[in-house]
Amino acid sequence: MSQQEHSANSTRAWAVFLIFLRLGLTSFGGPIAHLGFFRLEFVQRRGWLSEPHYAELIALCQFLPGPASSQVGMALGLYRAGVPGALAAWAGFTLPSALLLSLFALGIGWWGAALPAGLLHGLKIVAVAVVAQALFGMAKSLSRGLARAVITLVAAWVVLSWDSVPGQLLVMLAAAGVGVLLLAPPVSVAEPGVPVPVRRAVAWAALLLFFLLLLGGPLVAGEGSLSALFASFYRTGALVFGGGHVVLPLLEQAVVGSGRLDGDTFLAGYAAAQAVPGPLFTFAAFVGAAIDGVTGALVCLVAIFLPSLLLVVGVLPFWPVLRGSPRVLAALAGVNAAVVGLLLAAFWRPLWSSAILGPLDFGLAVLALLALVVWRWAPWVVVLAGALAGLVLL
Repeated sequence: MSQQEHSANSTRAWAVFLIFLRLGLTSFGGPIAHLGFFRLEFVQRRGWLSEPHYAELIALCQFLPGPASSQVGMALGLYRAGVPGALAAWAGFTLPSALLLSLFALGIGWWGAALPAGLLHGLKIVAVAVVAQALFGMAKSLSRGLARAVITLVAAWVVLSWDSVPGQLLVMLAAAGVGVLLLAPPVSVAEPGVPVPVRRAVAWAALLLFFLLLLGGPLVAGEGSLSALFASFYRTGALVFGGGHVVLPLLEQAVVGSGRLDGDTFLAGYAAAQAVPGPLFTFAAFVGAAIDGVTGALVCLVAIFLPSLLLVVGVLPFWPVLRGSPRVLAALAGVNAAVVGLLLAAFWRPLWSSAILGPLDFGLAVLALLALVVWRWAPWVVVLAGALAGLVLL
């Protein structure tokens, strides 16, 4: 790259950062809403790319593990200003919610004993409603038909019976194989020709680094160290299909199951993550800050998003070929059905089993779910109402 091209990319990357920072401060509503905000900003208002190109980027990011809306943002930044643009888009969109959740975690650490138990329990009840909404929506689209429904239920049963990270990984691998054997792939859409701003050599390097960190991270990480924390969160970011809510069971196993964080604090932070703008994956900053302060927040935040960046850079040049493979699409359909099973297992344990302890808890959870699904309240309003109800009633 010439000096002139490097300077132009740097200038464009700064502009990308400022645009995504504004979006990161105002984009409430979850990944579907985020994609709508992106379309309005970059397709309609700024004309960075056409509707077919934007649809192709969304298809790519739904194919990859990780947070789809953040990956679309990275791809938009990559398209506009190369790898610096992808980093700028991620930083702008992620930092506001990451900072808010880190401060919340530090506040719990400093004043945890003074916080009313009812407030934290109210947040846990809201988390039940949020995951129930996500579970229902994902099941409608990803568990359609008998074969997919069976994959979902078997995956939930296996994960509940064998509650470990290896068990979850084996479930997803088995589901991919079942998908290839039994599921008809979705109808492939004609390729609209997304511009590919990444050389294949760079793409191969990104994919190599992705697998080196995934396979080698746990081998070099010391027990209980920051490197072990990085490896756990990197593995979670590399293996989560189906959106931000699916991060719950993997992170719960990694930090609560290992004794690094208590379950009540974990679920309270997960509920609080619904009340901030930006991607749900910034919940990692809360967990990291609760475990090891500011350093932990930075380590966990970078670790959980790094796989997404490497995959977007690494896969984008090869996407047209992958998308044309029926076997790849059928395997992905099986994995997506299993993902619903993982979320179903997490809904039952630890969410339901630790939050719904009596009729009053159940009633508040139903009201929170109605507020989200029927009355269409904003998630942050439901979170605040749940915390207040817990404070007053529990």
